[in-house]
Amino acid sequence: MRHDLLKRVILEQHEVIRRAEIVPRAITLSPEINQVLTGIRRAGKSTLLYSLVKQLVAGGVDWNRIIYINFEDERLTEMTAADLNDILAVQSEMSGQRGYFFFDEIQNIQGWEKFARRMADRRESVQIAGSNAKMLSREIVSTLGARYLDKHIWPYSFEEYLRAVGTPYGETELIETVAHGRIRAGCSAYLEEGGLPESLRYPSKRDCLSSVYQKILLGDIVTRNNLRNGSAVALLVKKIAETVTHDVSYANLYGNLKAVGIKISKDTIIEYVDCIMDSYLVFKLYNHFSAFAERETKPKYYFADNGILNLFLTDKKNTLPENAVAVWLREHYGEEVCYLKSSATGLDVDFYIPSEHAAIQVCLQVNDQSASREIGNLLKASESMPDVSRLIIVTSEGVPARHPDHPEIELIPIDVFLLKGCA
Repeated sequence: MRHDLLKRVILEQHEVIRRAEIVPRAITLSPEINQVLTGIRRAGKSTLLYSLVKQLVAGGVDWNRIIYINFEDERLTEMTAADLNDILAVQSEMSGQRGYFFFDEIQNIQGWEKFARRMADRRESVQIAGSNAKMLSREIVSTLGARYLDKHIWPYSFEEYLRAVGTPYGETELIETVAHGRIRAGCSAYLEEGGLPESLRYPSKRDCLSSVYQKILLGDIVTRNNLRNGSAVALLVKKIAETVTHDVSYANLYGNLKAVGIKISKDTIIEYVDCIMDSYLVFKLYNHFSAFAERETKPKYYFADNGILNLFLTDKKNTLPENAVAVWLREHYGEEVCYLKSSATGLDVDFYIPSEHAAIQVCLQVNDQSASREIGNLLKASESMPDVSRLIIVTSEGVPARHPDHPEIELIPIDVFLLKGCA
């Protein structure tokens, strides 16, 4: 690869980083630890790398030692794994000192992992970001050989969202009437608009979110995986969005698509769902009661960002809050999070966190008659599962309290839950 082109790409990226406005996040990176950042497109991975670059420069590192390459740059379209070594040559030409390497969307280069491993073996400082789960497939992880730490980057949490829009959210604000009202208003906006950092800069959040979704759909799902039926993929995403809060099988999805005239096989649906998940657009939760071999049968799907989910919804009242709770739980507890459903006992609980011994329902109106089902299922979980000692209902308003008729049940307003969780 031409060295002058690589240098131009690097120097132009320096200008992009210089101009970037950085909103601090509750995520820290160290140049002494090589990491692979993964997550949905526009979650803020690149901005985190920019932040680390600015920290290095502020600490005295010369810009010529910063080698930041975005592999989605169209000038690098023809680049192959064989060309990656030219990056080391260019770095030595730009500076005689140790370089700091930042590789964005490097999964576009087939075979990148061998180069990344060699860089780590050379004790180079390397940070990698990508928006496809195949970056961390079993084969690639084996090649990297534990030389990189994996860090999943989610869109803004509610706390980060409030910080980004300038709304105070400390203990004082949570108990002061007017300040807490601002937090609740922020929560309503967060539930509908989501936490993609880029969307906060746009007057029309929906237009921005629609643009990001189209890039994920067409770029990260259809084109990257060479899928033939893009319209079927788009409809499948919509049908998954409509099932959020419910468990759903591949057979259900097959029937939903067939009912609107999309004729693809169940195997193709499984392939498409895998590609959708590889883009980090959605994630699965499994039923705690399902045997390992059966847990794929009926998972619950949730979207990584509420704003993108909201593009597809007509009934938002319960779906958006439950999705936001699912994201918070998955970010903090990982794949431990599951749900409870038993046909034998009729038990149906939104979320279960084994390490917290907590069963959680999302029910915005606990005084409504419809809440009796959620309350009954929590009590049933407590009676039938010895490990369940905390019963929680995430509600829409009020302050943390106990249910007046069932004091064993904790009531946590959703804005407080999204800030503090089960604490």
